Amino acid sequence: MTGRSESSANLGKRFEQHLFTMGSNVSPAVAQALWQNIATHYNEPVRAYHNLAHLQQLFIQFEQVKNHLKQPHIIALAFFYHDVIYNPLRTDNELKSAEYAIKKLSPHLTAEQCQRIYQLIMMTADHQLDDARDSDGAFLLDMDLSILGTDWLEYKKYAQAIRQEYAHVPLADYQAGRAKVLTGLRDRPRLYLTDYYYQRLEKQARENTKHEVNLLHAA
Repeated sequence: MTGRSESSANLGKRFEQHLFTMGSNVSPAVAQALWQNIATHYNEPVRAYHNLAHLQQLFIQFEQVKNHLKQPHIIALAFFYHDVIYNPLRTDNELKSAEYAIKKLSPHLTAEQCQRIYQLIMMTADHQLDDARDSDGAFLLDMDLSILGTDWLEYKKYAQAIRQEYAHVPLADYQAGRAKVLTGLRDRPRLYLTDYYYQRLEKQARENTKHEVNLLHAA
């Protein structure tokens, strides 16, 4: 078994556990089918970053902060579906992912649970909180951006993977667009909303994004 398939199997077990906890009417066969559907999407060839490795990285973060979460199972399910629809040619991936999640989960979860998952996925479109008091939402967004605060070599791999996903965009256009996105993030008072991530990753994330912007401009 390859490392990738091992990762997929572990993620599948995790998905099923969270789903079983939330949905009392979910059979093992249904849970497995739902997971296989998710995995098929995340394994699409176009994905160099938004793939199963991204999910694996998110759940490493999840394990570190789950005791801070009020609804950890909801956050976990939102993560599994937050990039399930991903097409670099489109600008509505978050909306499509949120709609897809509700379609798949509504037979098994309450309307309130589904609405919360929908809301959380939609937050990842602009990484802004709907409510400043939403600590779970803040943790979800910070985990999603935790890659920005890794060491430079890891960050560089991430940046290269994003460029690979947008290989259809001419280099000059990509450089300008990517620099604009990163500058927009860096213009915020804080990249990370929670004190947990702010204290641990803010400095490194700002150094990484500044370095990438400088490289983009220099090129």
